Amino acid sequence: MYFVVNRIAAPVSESFEKGFSTSMDSTLKEVVGLVRASLMRPNKEGSPYLATMEFESEEDFINWHQSDAFRAAHGDRGGSSGSEAPGADSYEIVADLRN
Repeated sequence: MYFVVNRIAAPVSESFEKGFSTSMDSTLKEVVGLVRASLMRPNKEGSPYLATMEFESEEDFINWHQSDAFRAAHGDRGGSSGSEAPGADSYEIVADLRN
């Protein structure tokens, strides 16, 4: 599994969350290898939102990052190099417990 965490500096607001959720709904449903995508609201003032994506593999992430779906979700803010955007980190899951 390959996990991407994107930090989004935005004021906490329902309109931001609704817009983000709508964008996720319209651009991520058919992404090959995407297991889960989430937006997490910060509990502490001044902390960023976290947008997380879990992929089956790094290759699936790279393919998505170079796709029309990525460009639709990010407009001119994204690149196509296959690397994370500023404010994003990626991780490989090495241990996972699910109840």
